[in-house]
Amino acid sequence: SDTEIDSDVVSKLVRKMQNPAVGAAMGQLKASNRNDSWLTRLIDMEYWLACNEERAAQTRFGAVMCCCGPCAMYRRSALLLLLEQYETQFFRGKPSDFGEDRHLTILMLKAGFRTEYVPDAIAATVVPDTLLPYLRQQLRWARSTYRDTLLGLHLLPGLDRYLTLDVVGQNLGPLLLAISSIAALAQLALTGTVPWWTGLTIIAMTMIRC
Repeated sequence: SDTEIDSDVVSKLVRKMQNPAVGAAMGQLKASNRNDSWLTRLIDMEYWLACNEERAAQTRFGAVMCCCGPCAMYRRSALLLLLEQYETQFFRGKPSDFGEDRHLTILMLKAGFRTEYVPDAIAATVVPDTLLPYLRQQLRWARSTYRDTLLGLHLLPGLDRYLTLDVVGQNLGPLLLAISSIAALAQLALTGTVPWWTGLTIIAMTMIRC
């Protein structure tokens, strides 16, 4: 409802489905409202990096870890096999209804299907243009990432070592960044000194991740 896909997106994603081993494929996302604010411009940049670095790297191993909802295609026969698991998501004994795109992608990988990225299948989606809705969205996505990483941990030994490193980095990086940021603020508040070493640590972590 909030996304416009290019006229050739379906045909480009269908080409991937000619390989029976592929269970899902996703296209490249852009922010349709990129020019609305500084935040939408940054989100558009974030989408470009997520698609053309992260997903592009993962597709080399047939294991895109999240086929994003606004522009994804699934093999019907594979979806039917997974439908009951998908419709009855539980986490720690409670029904779970967030992060459905990542959850379905993990189910595809667990079932032995490949998941792929198609960079020239373009979709433009509306992104949050103010900070509070953006933070709510990111919190929801983070919950999904950590939940489905836990569900898919046993997949990692069977995937390429690069993917294991990538998944570990995706999950540990933000936690370490949060701890470093809190430590920096605490040092500034309690001692009145500038947390240079913490700042350098954050910069180093960011460069390593990039």
